[in-house]
Amino acid sequence: MSRPYAEVIGDPIAHSKSPLIHRFWLDRLKIEADYRATHVAADALGVYFDERRRDRDWRGCNITVPHKEAALMHVPDPGGIRQTIGAINTVFRDETGELAGTNTDAAGFWSPISALDLRDKPVAVVGAGGAARAVLFALARVGVGEVTILNRTPLKGAGLLAGFGLKGKVLPLDGPLPPAALLVNASTLGMTGQPPLHLDLGPLPDDAIVYDIVYSPLQTGLLQDADARGLDTIDGLEMLIGQAALAFELFFDAEPPRQHDDELRELLAR
Repeated sequence: MSRPYAEVIGDPIAHSKSPLIHRFWLDRLKIEADYRATHVAADALGVYFDERRRDRDWRGCNITVPHKEAALMHVPDPGGIRQTIGAINTVFRDETGELAGTNTDAAGFWSPISALDLRDKPVAVVGAGGAARAVLFALARVGVGEVTILNRTPLKGAGLLAGFGLKGKVLPLDGPLPPAALLVNASTLGMTGQPPLHLDLGPLPDDAIVYDIVYSPLQTGLLQDADARGLDTIDGLEMLIGQAALAFELFFDAEPPRQHDDELRELLAR
């Protein structure tokens, strides 16, 4: 007997902890459904969405690297995400049963730092991909100060600054950090199987916060370096769980039981 399911897609995908999160919530709510991890190559995105569109048990998917921008070409964009963030991380069925793309990364990223006053404060962001778009969108909405983007391709970073109406500059990955109040790694550097991220954290003030959206490993080299300097840190599980909670409601029409977050974090950290 078939049952409803959602999934996460990417290339690679074996590292994803999304199935653990969604299955944890499904189990706590006693919902008869499943959540899977599915490898999808870049040249198979169109076929993937065509097949899932016809599968009535499929409730949607989360999207991870490297498909967050490319997926916009394959599903409707009713919320105008293309013109705002420019990348989607969630596809779901709307009330008519048609597919729709959205982005829960921005809200998931912002949730653990929402109490901070970052207005007019300098910020540094590593990366210029789909996740960085969500991060920059959130930062632009709260009116941060100068933004320094560190990226392999300076031209792409400059385009993002202009697109989000942010003032700042773009530096190569080995460029010097500014005295930023917040440093965000929005790249895959430091992820298991990816090159490490080496940054000199010396220029950061003592009250700076270092936020790494990578969650595999949970304690990245960047966070270890920040801890060694006595800086406050935020790990990738914060954003991962936050964005997953919003997607879960879209997939299963139920609010996830966030009162169990401590237990979930312990499970994810194993």
